[in-house]
Amino acid sequence: MDIGADEFEQSLPLLQELVLGADFVGLDIEFTGLRSNLSGPQQISLFDLPSEWYLKTRQSVQQFTICQIGLSVFSSIEGESNKYVAHSCNFFLFPTTFGILDSEFSFQASSVQFLNQYGFDYNKFLKNGIPYMNEEQEKKIRHNILTGNWRVRSSLDKDQIKVVIDEVTRWLDLAEEGDWMTLPGITGFQAFEVQLVLRKALPNIWTVLRDQGVIVKKVSKQHRWYLENTSCDRESCWKEKILLSARGFSVFFQMLVKAQKPLVGHNMMMDLLHLHEKFFRPLPESYEDFKLNIHNLFPILIDTKNVTKDVWKELSFPRVSNLSEVYEVLNSDLNPTKDSGPVIIHASKCEKYVETKYPHEAAYDAFLCGSVLLKVAHLLLWRVHGAVPIPEPSFPLYLDVLAPYVNQVNLIRAGVPKINFSGPDHPSIRPPTLILRVRRWPEVSEQQIYREFQNLCKFDVRRLTRSQFLLLTNKFKDARSILKEYRCHPTLQVSLYRYWRHSPDVTCLLEVCGVVIAWALMAFLLGRPRP
Repeated sequence: MDIGADEFEQSLPLLQELVLGADFVGLDIEFTGLRSNLSGPQQISLFDLPSEWYLKTRQSVQQFTICQIGLSVFSSIEGESNKYVAHSCNFFLFPTTFGILDSEFSFQASSVQFLNQYGFDYNKFLKNGIPYMNEEQEKKIRHNILTGNWRVRSSLDKDQIKVVIDEVTRWLDLAEEGDWMTLPGITGFQAFEVQLVLRKALPNIWTVLRDQGVIVKKVSKQHRWYLENTSCDRESCWKEKILLSARGFSVFFQMLVKAQKPLVGHNMMMDLLHLHEKFFRPLPESYEDFKLNIHNLFPILIDTKNVTKDVWKELSFPRVSNLSEVYEVLNSDLNPTKDSGPVIIHASKCEKYVETKYPHEAAYDAFLCGSVLLKVAHLLLWRVHGAVPIPEPSFPLYLDVLAPYVNQVNLIRAGVPKINFSGPDHPSIRPPTLILRVRRWPEVSEQQIYREFQNLCKFDVRRLTRSQFLLLTNKFKDARSILKEYRCHPTLQVSLYRYWRHSPDVTCLLEVCGVVIAWALMAFLLGRPRP
């Protein structure tokens, strides 16, 4: 089910009911770009601590925006064993342009090309995207609305406003008192703004908002005065309605937070960064504050990438590269619990995904996330019980076997493989750092070293000294092969890096200590009395 600005407010009561009755919610987000093309030390690297990775990625999150959010709300069916219904929705989003709010964001050509390849509807994103704002933006708008200064800059184009006024003025010349006309296609907070502008410009009209658009009615000045002073539709009653419409998707975000349901994603770190920035508050400079905020918003996070990585290693499933392939393997005969696992059906009005695949459509991927979670949880439950009959499966039981993975979110290209949102991060389990000594290659750069190795495997490279470089990979086999291949190379010699042996800081400290000891010994010898 696709939801844009036109349908959003009418959908809110049903969405709230679905979320409150859910066992968990699957999430996927599409962006206008993923990562800025930073160079040099600003590029993310396997050398990065989680805090360093966060600060680098924070810049990209502030530069790009969300164009589509997919949610798939999973609920167990009462009275039916291990059966779930999924309500999947696509939300097209566009930043609020209202009063002083006029967000700037970038498009990354590769991201646009990628989404185009999978049929993304950019018209719906640009023309009918649901507005949204974070708490900081909302405070500014609320203050301006309540103080009467909210019309700092029209959210509608001035030419469009002029066209509307001209159209109504021409109609008024021919209309009689009591006649009415409709201005279709104006919705949300813009409909309130149009009415305020018209009422201010034309003293013999009254306006109301209906499903079909803004209704303009010709009235006498006396009747207009009466309506202004008795109607609950007067300007002073609109302020909360205007704010509600301008907040848009942020209203539903708060519903999701309040429901405190487990949130499930696949490689969801970027999703969490954008949720914080776009709907909660601007991302803090402190990495620890970010972790704490996310944990307070969503106490139970499950990243299916993190879960399936472990399962794939232990069960020797065929190698997969994306969420769709994970889903296919779990639905194949390779999964020993394929026939005994949970049954998942699509809700009415959400049957789009029953027969057809829509990879990289946000709601479809959100549905895959939830389905993978249930199937992997059932597989883990089966392995825990072994030959003993499995108890009646339920989602609380699934959560028990998933406990080691809760709040562990996968991290791509960093010094640790995952982030723990409910405590200290786990130590790195990456392959050891290697040190490369370069001989007879003056002025060699990090880029040249990278190109030297890229045909064999991919290493992140960092200069240590003029002739020494650190190499880091996320694959143990690559580290072993390079050690073997280059150990006796005449120009490039690779060995294991040992901090106390190779660090320039330690070497400098030892040299200083050596000098101090030598001077102390000399002073001692020279200062001894002669016999």
